[in-house]
Amino acid sequence: MTDETRDGREGAPVGTEGGSGATSEERTERRGRPEFFPAEDGPPITRDAPRWEGLGEPAGHPPQAPPTQPYGPPDRPQEGDAPGRASWQEPGGPDRPPMDGGAPGTGPVPPPGNPGITFRMPPPPPPQNAVGMGPGWAPPPAPPGGNPGGPGLRGLPSLGVLVVLAVVVALIAGGFGGVGGYLLAQRDGASVTDPSYTIEPAPTGNVNRDPQSVAGVAARVLPSVVSLEVRGVREGGTGSGFIIQGGYVVTNNHVVAPAGRFGQITVSFNNGKTSPAKLVGTDPSSDIAVVKPENLYGMPTITLGDSDSVVVGDPVIAIGAPLGLTGTVTTGIVSAVNRPVQAGGEGGSDVAWINAIQTDAAINPGNSGGPLVNASGQVIGVNSAIASLGSGSQSGNIGLGFAIPSNQVRRIAQELITTGVAKTPRIGISIDQTYTGEGVRIATSVFQGQAPVEEGGPADKAGLKPGDIILAIDGKPMLSGDQLIVTIRSKAPGDKIKVTYRRAGKEHTTEVEVGATVPNPQPS
Repeated sequence: MTDETRDGREGAPVGTEGGSGATSEERTERRGRPEFFPAEDGPPITRDAPRWEGLGEPAGHPPQAPPTQPYGPPDRPQEGDAPGRASWQEPGGPDRPPMDGGAPGTGPVPPPGNPGITFRMPPPPPPQNAVGMGPGWAPPPAPPGGNPGGPGLRGLPSLGVLVVLAVVVALIAGGFGGVGGYLLAQRDGASVTDPSYTIEPAPTGNVNRDPQSVAGVAARVLPSVVSLEVRGVREGGTGSGFIIQGGYVVTNNHVVAPAGRFGQITVSFNNGKTSPAKLVGTDPSSDIAVVKPENLYGMPTITLGDSDSVVVGDPVIAIGAPLGLTGTVTTGIVSAVNRPVQAGGEGGSDVAWINAIQTDAAINPGNSGGPLVNASGQVIGVNSAIASLGSGSQSGNIGLGFAIPSNQVRRIAQELITTGVAKTPRIGISIDQTYTGEGVRIATSVFQGQAPVEEGGPADKAGLKPGDIILAIDGKPMLSGDQLIVTIRSKAPGDKIKVTYRRAGKEHTTEVEVGATVPNPQPS
């Protein structure tokens, strides 16, 4: 329902209450609009002249007021009353509202026809057979100072007295509590404090450490470790590195890749100084890069060790700037060697194949490019990758870190410094990815334009054929295609390797000279 409905006539509003076709506004105007005034501020209330009916007088003639007499029981007529004469009252009976502040039905009443003349009506007589209650009918007066709240609250203290009592009790309780706390504190303090007590001074310390200890090795290596800040056109990043002979800094390719050709590289040294650096060269396939700072500020270089002499269980130290915390040192052991790892792919297009050294030394984001050193302080690897529990899991150290062996780093860094590019070792075969048996099988057909055995390549010259199964390289079993790839990549071009293979159920051995793919030089 809406506020208005239609009764069939165009534009005729019908009220929602009653059944009349007139609006509430029209009905109000017919009755006369009321006027509203603030309380005690309205016009004097007037009344129309009362209608005089049933009083035995003709209309227009005021009745003669009977003599006023005191009330009494009807069985005791007063002097001057005629027997049987009935008393009269204003129409409406004694419940008529008072006029001029008088009692009901007793105010001045103008006679009919002459409103200017008034007379006072007598009060109504008492009820018949009324019996007085005697002199003691009224309730006894309240005793002096008594409780005006009534007989139900006699003898109770007033609200003010209760408030005062509550305040007094609270003050007394607070005072006792404060005094008790003070006395308790004084007693406890006296029992536990001793103004004459002193702790003995610290013994004379010695910061010198055994050169072969972790602290001794870290003290020698830290000055050669740097952190890098890279700013590219679209992205940036941070990482670690170390200074080698000639004032060059070795780091990971994925650390400096965001700089591109027009980015900026800043090197921060262990003494707190910084220097801009230029990119010398990168090798995405091995995740190695070299930069050249403009100033070394006298910082020393570090020695590259022999990674082929590393064995499982050797103690190692990882140094770098994880999460930007420069000069962080962590320790661990060599957990495994020759671990095939794919890491450091540049923009997802290039994959770094690493025949890695595995360690449980803590490696975190920011450690990339920093050195993994042995107990002699020699670099045996470049920290490059860590394993995680899977996609979506928190990235960080779980005790599975991987470093590029220093012998591979030495060759690549030298090529980058001398030529700007690094050669990628290869033997010229394609691997059958569908094979699941023992060893690694050479593909049997052309795949994506790639022949199984490159004609005239190292493998072809050594007599290897499509479908041959490679069982071992230099006596080390090949368990997967990834392992075969990282094993070849860890060699230097020109190295000769001994390949054991199976053909038609018979094992054979041949010697293969490792070749290389030379990428186009990259501008620095």
